Amino acid sequence: MPDLLYETRHGIHGPVAGVDEAGRGPLAGPVVAAAVILDPACVPPGIDDSKALTAAKRAALHDAILGCARVGLGICTVEEIDRLNIFWATMLAMTRAVAALDVAPGFVLVDGNRCPDWDHRSEAVVGGDALCLSIAAASIVAKQHRDALMIELDAMHPGYGWASNKGYAAKVHQQALRTLGPTPHHRRSFAPVAQAELDFGPAVRAL
Repeated sequence: MPDLLYETRHGIHGPVAGVDEAGRGPLAGPVVAAAVILDPACVPPGIDDSKALTAAKRAALHDAILGCARVGLGICTVEEIDRLNIFWATMLAMTRAVAALDVAPGFVLVDGNRCPDWDHRSEAVVGGDALCLSIAAASIVAKQHRDALMIELDAMHPGYGWASNKGYAAKVHQQALRTLGPTPHHRRSFAPVAQAELDFGPAVRAL
């Protein structure tokens, strides 16, 4: 289970933010990053890597985190993903998430093996969402926010199964790409979408 060891170690610099993203791998939808500064005196119990939680538990923890922590969100659109590539779009979303915090962090813990190019003191932590409570909290907030966006898009573009697969390359999603074609919310820099656009021409469904 994640703990506050990393946060305590770097707390001499000021508030410590944990950063994580959701949505690097899907064929559709934005990439969303969250930055979370936890209050050590008010840490909701049960925080863990979002992937290890049920949907109900994740939703409850999301609300609890918003109720007692400082949170910033950063989003990169499909257009930005296609222009920058998914790696750099993720770095930009993380930068936006930290910038959206209402207090400047003294140190930033980033899930993964690389930090964005910024002026913040920071450390990349591989597997950080399973080690650092602030990163785990950020993983919950990022995933919950992105999932909600994909459910909204599913209502606008039925047939792709986004309410359940959240834009990932599930069988129903890949089949819909072949039969319905890509939407404006698909990532054209991803090979299955690029192939579907070759088959169908430009996005065949309205925004």
